[in-house]
Amino acid sequence: MPNRVRLLAWYRIVPLLIMALIGAISFVYVYAPAALFQLIYPLEYTDYISASSERHAVDPFLVAAVIETESNWDPDAVSSKDAHGLMQLLPATAEDMVRLGLVDATRFDPENLDDPETNIEFGSAYLSYLIDYFNGSTDRAIAAYNAGLSRVNDWSEVDTALHNAIAFPETQAYLFRVNNAWTRYKELYSNEFL
Repeated sequence: MPNRVRLLAWYRIVPLLIMALIGAISFVYVYAPAALFQLIYPLEYTDYISASSERHAVDPFLVAAVIETESNWDPDAVSSKDAHGLMQLLPATAEDMVRLGLVDATRFDPENLDDPETNIEFGSAYLSYLIDYFNGSTDRAIAAYNAGLSRVNDWSEVDTALHNAIAFPETQAYLFRVNNAWTRYKELYSNEFL
């Protein structure tokens, strides 16, 4: 009988240890020094982000958050769906930005999406286009960046609260990750884009 009690006592401690570990991780996440978070949320290509976000009137911290979420700052990233570069753009999307007159193809070649400056230009233009399309709703624009404009239009008809209507768990997670990164970039690099 004493062995049984001791065994049960061990099993009672395990959940407490797990909760203590989760609490410690949460504490570090909330109160960690900025230097630690700058390792998790690096910021590169600030000149390109600043110039493109200014040209297209989009928040540079949002551009950085999309880059972080899409490619984790890898300019050579290519998805299984043929999305390229830092902001994971499809060649057809880049062509649309040129066709709509939002990006000057003589300055930024839509076939050169692996170039960071070009990719950020097209990605910023596309983000700006989506924000304008959704009348300033950044959540709808972020969701459309991931799932496509027509899907977000369909979801918007189902429920006015976008988070209730999103049918894809991937897009729900994407929206959360971009918004979280956006907040972190504004906190960590508040003086970067003045």
